Amino acid sequence: MADADPPTGSSAPGILTIDLAAIVDNYLFLAAKAAPAECAGVVKADAYGLGAAKVAPALHRAGCRTFFVALLDEGRALRALLPEATIYTLGGLQGTDPRAFVDAKLRPVLISLDEIDAWLAAAGSSASAGLHLDTGMARLGMPAEEFETLVADRERLARFKPGLVMSHLACAETPAHPLNQKQLTRFREAFAKLPQTKGAMCSLAASSGVFLGTEYGFDLVRPGAALYGIAPLAEQPNPMRQVLRLQAKILQVRCVDAGSTAGYGATHRFAKSARLATIGVGYADGFLRAFSNRGAAYLDGRRLPIVGRVSMDLTILDISELPEGAVRPGMLVDLIGPHNPLDAVAAEAGTIGYEILTNLGRRYARRYLDAGRAEPR
Repeated sequence: MADADPPTGSSAPGILTIDLAAIVDNYLFLAAKAAPAECAGVVKADAYGLGAAKVAPALHRAGCRTFFVALLDEGRALRALLPEATIYTLGGLQGTDPRAFVDAKLRPVLISLDEIDAWLAAAGSSASAGLHLDTGMARLGMPAEEFETLVADRERLARFKPGLVMSHLACAETPAHPLNQKQLTRFREAFAKLPQTKGAMCSLAASSGVFLGTEYGFDLVRPGAALYGIAPLAEQPNPMRQVLRLQAKILQVRCVDAGSTAGYGATHRFAKSARLATIGVGYADGFLRAFSNRGAAYLDGRRLPIVGRVSMDLTILDISELPEGAVRPGMLVDLIGPHNPLDAVAAEAGTIGYEILTNLGRRYARRYLDAGRAEPR
């Protein structure tokens, strides 16, 4: 990514640069790896916080034709952007009138017998929906006992013809985990009990599942996190391109004496005199309080440790290792960038990249790089 200039005349606390070309490149890489399965795009939670209004059209231009969101309202917003795309909502009916999905030309992924009955009563057997089977996550989806009831009810089966049958892997980021093979077997066995779904798409793999092998691909894969640069496999090199850069503006530079403390609660005490820079980013901007006294920013490749507690709008950096006068108010430091990629930043906070992405606030000046320049690998 190119360096970003400070936002002239802007009160934004920093710049969030989102590389649409990198997202497209990640999609094309995943699509090639998953072939011959179709590769969908998961753009729930506003494309993991990066802006579905920009990300989804870029993916569509790259050839993505099937999208997944979580909520009805997310689906409605996406439908306005992509009139011809196939859009599934992953959260079931959510207690909503099924006709709202039909009116919006959305396909809810149903999660229970009650939802199937509500769908058939309100939408009829001709309206397309998906079916989520729980094969071991125990989070969302039709439990095994309900599924057996469905299989035994030939009349209900004859009326319900889902366009998609899916499940979700619990441990795909760890390829050797035995639950992966168990879920694969359970999913195959369950799908075989649904003879009326011969025309349905079959989907098990999300981002990490794409890397488990073609047997997990079935007809459709559903990458989300990997599109946005999150490593799909634990403790292995990340094959995805980095997608974002988060830069924060320095507001003030100061010196403190030995014995001084920093931030709320005086949780950091300086053993010797130090020079500090305060940046205008805090947990109101999605920069987690968990970074307090851990983690760092970078300036010109130099690590600047976070000292004291992260507060709502401000974070303190120790800049003592840089030459005096090298840091000035108005300069930008990297909170996520070339020297501190997303997954490494998340690890410093004791969390995962998903949480960092989806918490990024709306106060940054957002800058999108052109999706038309995706680079070959």
